[in-house]
Amino acid sequence: MTIIKHREQRVGVLIDVQNMYHSAKNLYSSRVNFREILKTAVADRKLIRAIGYVVTTESGEEKAFLEALTKVGIEVKSKDLQIFPGGMKKADWDVGMAVDAIQLSQKLDSVVLVTGDGDFLPLVEYLKAQGQHVEVIAFGKSASAKLKERADDFIDLCKSPAKYLIRYTR
Repeated sequence: MTIIKHREQRVGVLIDVQNMYHSAKNLYSSRVNFREILKTAVADRKLIRAIGYVVTTESGEEKAFLEALTKVGIEVKSKDLQIFPGGMKKADWDVGMAVDAIQLSQKLDSVVLVTGDGDFLPLVEYLKAQGQHVEVIAFGKSASAKLKERADDFIDLCKSPAKYLIRYTR
């Protein structure tokens, strides 16, 4: 189902950067064009806030990438990669992203979640129960079927990979 989008709608865009990065890498061996995704998410509406959730490493190799996100208008929230004894690694922003979505939703007409992670299904259900329009943007091939189904609008990045990927070649 496609929702009506108009210039006066207030939009918040929350981007699960790790999910997008890994989907693009695994599906296309490519990198995400976050500038184009943000442009599509906003769709000529009033952007209230765009937040990208990232995980940083000790080496700091992602510094240029984080600066690039900021340059395109995405506020970056980061947390350090956790490494546990035994080598297990954990990097998760799901709760932080969900809390921000709930807090921001009172100031928005549409919440745009840029993720294919099915863990966000309860968030989508909650926001919709509160009367929010919820849009999801993700790579359809790797996105949760239930997430796609429950969103008011789903934009499949797989339909235009050349637009949403950097240096994409078939």
